[in-house]
Amino acid sequence: MPIPVALVGGLYGCARAEAVDRLLRRHPGAIAIGHGITAGQAERVARDSPGAPLLIIDLGDSVEPRPVAEALARAGHLRLSCVHTALDAGHLPVDICRGDRLAGTCRTATAGDQRHLAEVLARQIEYATSLSLHGGDAEDAELSAAVLGHLAPHTPIVTVPDPTGPTLDVRELAERVDPATAQFPADGRSGEVTTVVWHRLRPLHPGRLFDVMDELVTTTVRSRGRFWLANRHERMLAWDAVAGVVSVRDAGPWLAALPEAAWELVSPARRAAAALDWNPIIGDRVQHLVFTGPDIDHDRICGLLDSCLTDHGDLLPGAAAWARYDDPFARVLNLEEST
Repeated sequence: MPIPVALVGGLYGCARAEAVDRLLRRHPGAIAIGHGITAGQAERVARDSPGAPLLIIDLGDSVEPRPVAEALARAGHLRLSCVHTALDAGHLPVDICRGDRLAGTCRTATAGDQRHLAEVLARQIEYATSLSLHGGDAEDAELSAAVLGHLAPHTPIVTVPDPTGPTLDVRELAERVDPATAQFPADGRSGEVTTVVWHRLRPLHPGRLFDVMDELVTTTVRSRGRFWLANRHERMLAWDAVAGVVSVRDAGPWLAALPEAAWELVSPARRAAAALDWNPIIGDRVQHLVFTGPDIDHDRICGLLDSCLTDHGDLLPGAAAWARYDDPFARVLNLEEST
């Protein structure tokens, strides 16, 4: 029978150790193995302990849970049952705003690792199926809970993670964070933390958007979503920014750009997400960007983005004029191959 596996991750070693200790106390006979564990190593430990009721893997500071979860899902004798991120309430609100690279901090990172600390922290939070807060005082816990309510509004904050549920489907976990199907937060404000959602049905002018990107990412802490550039009519683009660092990548074709016969090849979640945005003229092409940070100026963010939309006279899908737009994204982010 497959051994259940609980992944415990997060940047904070003391928080992870406490979460692991709570799991061990709750589940006598469980085995915990240390950080830096790869899927192959985890398999060897499990084989040496065939009677273990639960295998707990401490992922280490800089490990993102998604690749480990997907590797474990391919191991037939292991059953992924929990992806938990343990957080330090005293450090989380500061660290999610930090622009430092992991290599420049005390966090463990492999040679040549160019990831940013806040980038890794965001992925650890947003992929998890449960979260816990450790350390800090009551005020820290309140602020951290507010931050998590915006970054991962559908993920419970618990005292002890629960690894007794059904096997987790890594495809469903991926769909929670992938841009085409992600469960983005809604407009809201919790104390100092604000989330602004920008949702529009007109395409973006690439040059205008590029010109305002710096202000958008430096006046907010976390932003993400999917968007539509007028000159890339067939392609969904993914926006991902944290602590002033932004990336834009090709997320594949819009569903409306595919022949109907190909729709059965995409996941039900992808079809459901497209249906929510469906328009009889432009299909599922949409602007859906979400910005989170302290005291964000809602009108300023939305005004900047609205100023980047194409003019009202150019609304027909694939208008010929759009193809002539200068596209700085192609030069800087090497997206030529996606056109």
